[in-house]
Amino acid sequence: MRVLMINNDGAGFADYIDVEPGTTVEQLFSQQVKSGKAVDYLIRVNRLPTHREQVLQESDRISITARKIEGAR
Repeated sequence: MRVLMINNDGAGFADYIDVEPGTTVEQLFSQQVKSGKAVDYLIRVNRLPTHREQVLQESDRISITARKIEGAR
């Protein structure tokens, strides 16, 4: 199934990606963000804060934004 992935980490990108049906937010995070912990990011599905066990649906819009920017105080 296709979802829109918006990654605001570093340079950032937005693109449609294919994921397996039944994929959770936690699984997608670990596949897409190779370094870092989920607790250091604000993760939203369809513009709403979400929990790690949420199962993604076709056409969901997922955004991952770092809570801290490296070098910021």
